[in-house]
Amino acid sequence: MRFVIVTGLSGAGRSYTLRAFEDWGYFCVDNLPPELIPTIAELCGRSNTNIEKVALVVDSRGGIFFDQLESILEEMRQRKFDFEVLFLDATDEVLIQRFKETRRKHPLANEDRTLVGVSLEREKLAEIKKISDYIIDTSNLTVKDLKGELSNVFNNDMKSTGLLINVVSFGFKYGIPLDADLVFDVRFLPNPFYVEELRKLTGNDKAVQDYVLEYKLTHQFIDKILDLLKFLIPNYTEEGKTQLIIAIGCTGGQHRSVTIANTLYSLLQKEGNWVVIDHRDIYKHIGDN
Repeated sequence: MRFVIVTGLSGAGRSYTLRAFEDWGYFCVDNLPPELIPTIAELCGRSNTNIEKVALVVDSRGGIFFDQLESILEEMRQRKFDFEVLFLDATDEVLIQRFKETRRKHPLANEDRTLVGVSLEREKLAEIKKISDYIIDTSNLTVKDLKGELSNVFNNDMKSTGLLINVVSFGFKYGIPLDADLVFDVRFLPNPFYVEELRKLTGNDKAVQDYVLEYKLTHQFIDKILDLLKFLIPNYTEEGKTQLIIAIGCTGGQHRSVTIANTLYSLLQKEGNWVVIDHRDIYKHIGDN
């Protein structure tokens, strides 16, 4: 199990870092009191949990509890827990500017200026920084750059290094999926509904697939979508997008959309993409397409 404790200065990027860990399949906990770290380690380390990656954010928002962090880490080492400490840092100037931009109050500033809070927090974290395994200064990093740095160290799962692509078939009569990024309408393709022996079947059945895929128009359409996706996927990945939802729709979501979605799913997998498929409406109203 990989067990990462994330700490550092407020405004240095802890919240975004935790979101990145979540994208990579880590079990994440934010603003955890340090005294609970060994408990979480024990619970997640049990064989029946199937938890392989954990990321905990521990920071000065914990108030008086946060002062226990150094002693808790020492206790963890004495108990032979395997863990890593990630420390996020930034210059005072950058941190103050970020607090100005977000219009949020520094957690240690109380009624003082932001600079006072930053200075106090830096002093409190000095020893923790010294014993950290990784230190990332985010002063000059964009969100994309930060994720790249984090990925180099903490994202060893080859499956999640790319974009998660969800291919969803649906019926327009039931509405377009609200979370779709790309929507393709295949109602222009020949409809198996009008073939009596195919009407009660679905796009998961070979007879329907053969019918839809026998037309040159269908293959032209698939080729054009695939060509578009080959262009989009690396650019989405480069931009930092972690999930792409492609919705394929026909009238009822039973025949044509299912066939095209299945075909696209197979082709994208062959290209080495991380792909899952969902036929949202396939059994909602069989025979009424």
